[in-house]
Amino acid sequence: MSHAGAIQVTKDWEVIDDVHADVTAAGEHPPEVTTPGICEGYLLKRRKWPLKGWHKRYFVLEGGILRYCRNQHDVSIGRVQGSLDISNAVMSINKKSNRIDLDAGDILYHMKAKSHELFYIWVTKLRAHRSYRKSEAAVLLNGHPVTTVSADGSQPNELLLLPVQSSAGVASAAPPSANNKVSAWLQQSHPPDTCAPELNRCHLDLSELNRLIQRLQLLEAGQAFTNGELQRIISVQNLSLEKPRKQKSGRVWGHARTLSRVEALGMPVRRMTMSLSSSPLSNSSHFGASVPSIPDYVYSQLAPPTSTSAEGKKIRQDICAVSLRVLTSLQSVHHTLCQESLKLHEVWENNNVHHAHEVAVGRCPSHRPASVAESAAEYFDASDDILFGSSSEVSDESGLSDGSTSNSEPEEGHVSATRKYRASISGTPHSVAPKSSGRRTTLPAPCPDNSHVGLMAILYNNIGKDLARVSMPAALNEPVNLLQRLCEELEYSQLLDTASNTADPYQRMVYIAAFAISGYSTATFRSRYKPFNPVLGETYECVREDRGFRFISEQVCHHPPISACHADSDNFSFWQDQRWKNKFWGKSLEIVPTGMVNVALPRYGDHYEWNKVVTCIHNVLSQQRYLEHYGEVTIRNLKSNVCTCKISFVKSRYWGSEGNKNEVQGTVLDQSGSVIHRFGGLWHEGIFCDTLPTPKCVWKPNPQPKDHLLYYGLSTFAMELNELTQDLKPLLPLTDSRLRPDQRMLEEGLVDETDRKKDEIEELQRERRKELCKKGEEHVPSFFRKAKDSCGRDVWLTNGTYWKLRGDPGFANMAGVTLW
Repeated sequence: MSHAGAIQVTKDWEVIDDVHADVTAAGEHPPEVTTPGICEGYLLKRRKWPLKGWHKRYFVLEGGILRYCRNQHDVSIGRVQGSLDISNAVMSINKKSNRIDLDAGDILYHMKAKSHELFYIWVTKLRAHRSYRKSEAAVLLNGHPVTTVSADGSQPNELLLLPVQSSAGVASAAPPSANNKVSAWLQQSHPPDTCAPELNRCHLDLSELNRLIQRLQLLEAGQAFTNGELQRIISVQNLSLEKPRKQKSGRVWGHARTLSRVEALGMPVRRMTMSLSSSPLSNSSHFGASVPSIPDYVYSQLAPPTSTSAEGKKIRQDICAVSLRVLTSLQSVHHTLCQESLKLHEVWENNNVHHAHEVAVGRCPSHRPASVAESAAEYFDASDDILFGSSSEVSDESGLSDGSTSNSEPEEGHVSATRKYRASISGTPHSVAPKSSGRRTTLPAPCPDNSHVGLMAILYNNIGKDLARVSMPAALNEPVNLLQRLCEELEYSQLLDTASNTADPYQRMVYIAAFAISGYSTATFRSRYKPFNPVLGETYECVREDRGFRFISEQVCHHPPISACHADSDNFSFWQDQRWKNKFWGKSLEIVPTGMVNVALPRYGDHYEWNKVVTCIHNVLSQQRYLEHYGEVTIRNLKSNVCTCKISFVKSRYWGSEGNKNEVQGTVLDQSGSVIHRFGGLWHEGIFCDTLPTPKCVWKPNPQPKDHLLYYGLSTFAMELNELTQDLKPLLPLTDSRLRPDQRMLEEGLVDETDRKKDEIEELQRERRKELCKKGEEHVPSFFRKAKDSCGRDVWLTNGTYWKLRGDPGFANMAGVTLW
């Protein structure tokens, strides 16, 4: 079995493709699969929030599952912070920075080794475990049992947990009459732990047997081996990458040293000093010549002790003795499992008969069989939950910066409070949106099917890059661009009107917080398509007399892309400039905004400012992709320090229920840090505050229009953004997004024409940029100016000319830049 998968190189990043294992033909005996050995040690892991910095975590790779804890002691007591099935993850490496990224869709790990030598070992181990899991799945798909030679000490009870979970699943899905038969079968069955001692002994013996075989092979071959042999030995050997500490003499410590997983299996780490200046690693085709050696304390676990032929004979005798014990144990287990299989088969046949009868009379709901991927997910969820006693991931995988001190993870009291919030929100009627007469409620054409688009090839060629610079096919777009997306954040501008009419500063902050949260609800049904990227100089206006505001936005910079906007109302002013960084990690797409949002309430002289959280699209390569927001938002009043607000967008738990997704919680604090108001809920369902004088739902999104999924998942407000009426057209500048032809073509369902026009517009933009470079000039935005905020950051503010020029002389009487 080859451990090396194909590698795609993208600048400094290399994407290791999935290894396609050979499936055994029908009737052939399946090949023997050697289980890779355990690997454990410290790695640096990137913090999930904030998105900078690294912290030290102890990783254990065993049986294709990568788990991590705070330290080695937590491993011994089963206190696991997160786990990942690496066979379901896209693996990318960066040799220059010793980086390893694993993206499993739901989980994203960024890891870094402290040295190139340890990086080499970890990558070799990860590739070996991926190959093993792929080969194992391929053989199972062909209907053969997998013959394995275990090189690790994986818990045998994991294999016993799956049937118990699966049986429960069958019983819950079966008709009531079948449940009685399953119950009778369970009562007559052997206790669940009948096979556990035998399997325990069997696993330990197999581990010992594999170790003896490896020692014998090395004994006969000698200590000189090639690079390929070294990779094979690293793959199958149990390795502890933690450097042994020197024992201090004459001092008694308070507790014994925690044994590593490898040492606990009875394979002590041997120390051995030897020169490795001519290590075969220096000739590695994938890792370059920069790898000088393997650390002595790791190499000593690979090299055999000096031995004689007598020792070889003794090893062969031990192999025979252990093999007989394994055979005896497996015969006993096989006999017990065969009896249980016959009983289960009988119950299943009876269940099928009853099920067919109910289908005939039309009383049985449809149930589809679980796929291989779903079955695997069920297995690992069940085993992790029981083995480690954990019901949710903690630390940075829950959007935390580090540990339990972060506010991104809800307190115990908040968990129950969220349930109450949700119950209160469900009983509240939807917000009543201002009536808009004459505006459209649907689009000219439904959204196109983009399942045929080769998104994988596009994204894999740009892994780790900023996707803002990558041109995408038009079938992946929605007929809305990023300038219009900024306007979407004003869909619930009535919250700012309410805040402007609320005298109490603490209650006023609650409505400002609800407005900050409401802007994320627009993304609920929008994970299948992306907005158009505006070209440099493109503008968009939105005048909503029914809502009492007017809005202007402009693309003020192209590299990096920066969109600026400003909105005015009698009750508020709203402005921001946003810079988005999009990073693809194999299965997930992270969108990281860096600008600040500002709201001013002139009645009280308030100026509120807050940051935005990270948006992540999971499973981006499949049609089952979904979107979530996570991180912390801090709202400050720059004109008063009476109160502040902290909002936590909680990252969904890996094995949590659907009800736990999209959770958000917040508090309003006074100057001393005391909590004045608490509120919470779900960012796609609403926000409830029970500390107001009259507890109430302060915000609930408007209901989606009929057949919204046929129209890109757009809300009613979003469908109105690109509408171009005959009376509005003469008032717009030629740079307005409504006049952009490719976006209009997509709205009308002309996908092929959109692609061609989109390419033309992008080429025109490149030509304009070349002309400016030749002249030594830079683009000057028409309606925004660059300035500094109170913290010294670059910001883009309105120059106040748009609405004046719109009125006199009017954009129809002005020459403009040709953007399309």
